[in-house]
Amino acid sequence: MCYLAATLHTLGVHLRDTAVKKATKDPERGSVTIENVIWAVAVIAIVGIVVLAITNYVKAKAAQIK
Repeated sequence: MCYLAATLHTLGVHLRDTAVKKATKDPERGSVTIENVIWAVAVIAIVGIVVLAITNYVKAKAAQIK
């Protein structure tokens, strides 16, 4: 039982050290991803505004037809 606990503990320490090394290796690693997410949200907002404007224009023209 002690062998299993020691093995699992060693594995946990190794995985934690590996994760910490990867995280501190390049501190600006995720900045490009965040920038892409912000641009995607901005584009979605612009598209939503354009769709809303076109919808309102079409509804106004349809109301004039009647």
